[in-house]
Amino acid sequence: MSDPVRLIGVFAGEEECVAAIESLRRAGYPKPRVFFPIPSEKIFAALRLPKSPVRVWVLIGGITGALSGFALTIGTSMTWPHIAGGKPIISLTPYIIIAFELMILFGALAGIAGFLITGGLPRLESLTGYSGRFSDDRFGVLITCAPEQSTRVELLLKDAGAEEVQRETA
Repeated sequence: MSDPVRLIGVFAGEEECVAAIESLRRAGYPKPRVFFPIPSEKIFAALRLPKSPVRVWVLIGGITGALSGFALTIGTSMTWPHIAGGKPIISLTPYIIIAFELMILFGALAGIAGFLITGGLPRLESLTGYSGRFSDDRFGVLITCAPEQSTRVELLLKDAGAEEVQRETA
């Protein structure tokens, strides 16, 4: 069995890049890797990316923080009870402040951890097919396919408006 081929289409504009992504999707090729110099809602829509799981990390961190805040304050009050003026030992109203602060802290820390873990960061080597010009002014679409399909994929990229198509062996 021969090695797969990586084709990298270089595009001058966002519209051509979106057209290439959509034509590859219509042709039945899996999601390509796309490099682009600016944030682009059109490219994100064309890739049909799922929603980020980082928000679940933040939710879990926030709930854990709030529960930890209540556990800390109630546990402290039960361990060292201080009866002052006939007030109850456990009064939830002032404990809400501590719970809120820990909810924000744990949610933020969990968000950072979720971002790093789900993003695969830190990335110690550069991405396959990446070129410095994709950070300057060009858009890139990388697709990996079988050698017998490479001609078809190359034509799809050129028909979408690729300035050039580079071929690499995987």
